[in-house]
Amino acid sequence: MLGNNKYKISVITAAYNAESCIQNLIESLRAQKDKDFEWVVVDGASTDRTLEILKSITDLNIKIISEPDFGIYDALNKGIKACSGEYYLVAGADDVFYENAIQDYKSGIGHSVDIITGIVHKNGHLVHVRKGGAWLFDQCAYITCHSLGALIKRNLHFEYGFYSRKFPIAADQLFIMQCCENGAKTIQLDSVVGEFGTSGVSSEDVIGTCTEKFRVQLLLGKNKWIQFILFVLKILKRLLLLK
Repeated sequence: MLGNNKYKISVITAAYNAESCIQNLIESLRAQKDKDFEWVVVDGASTDRTLEILKSITDLNIKIISEPDFGIYDALNKGIKACSGEYYLVAGADDVFYENAIQDYKSGIGHSVDIITGIVHKNGHLVHVRKGGAWLFDQCAYITCHSLGALIKRNLHFEYGFYSRKFPIAADQLFIMQCCENGAKTIQLDSVVGEFGTSGVSSEDVIGTCTEKFRVQLLLGKNKWIQFILFVLKILKRLLLLK
């Protein structure tokens, strides 16, 4: 076990020099209908006003860790170990929760599930779980989005380990797929829980993201020739879009 649970839900944010966007996330947490949650922010030793903004918060159950890290998943691992929730949600500093998010996620916990996924707004459209196998849609065959869109039982990390530092972009894909392909129970909510920010590494480094997703699929034993063909097609598509 990873510790005693004080809250049902912890929100974990990995932040670095996020003063330009984190206020929107803060206001969305303040606006939650259900305020019984904690917010753990793991700051990578920001040099802007991020820490000043966070330390001024007095109306949220906030825990702040500020020290250098090895990237987002190293920061998330620190947050998971430090949080007290039975379940946790990842939220990027540029993400925004809708006011129903915590309340709706809690309603799903009653079904004794391991992972609960909610519908997320991203790039102007709604993201749902993809219908098809994980060999084609990777973790999107199980969850809508790792950030905002997946309430994860914390003790899954005791069974499957923490986010791998070998995959600085797609460690979430590896962890979610390992859990789900080994029997973790998932459900999807009918509600829209928030709006995904698009300034993260996975949104900016599309070639790197495709490459890591390909490596994860091979590591998990998916048909290597099908994965190679899919990888080449994705890279060609990205290159054409860049023209």
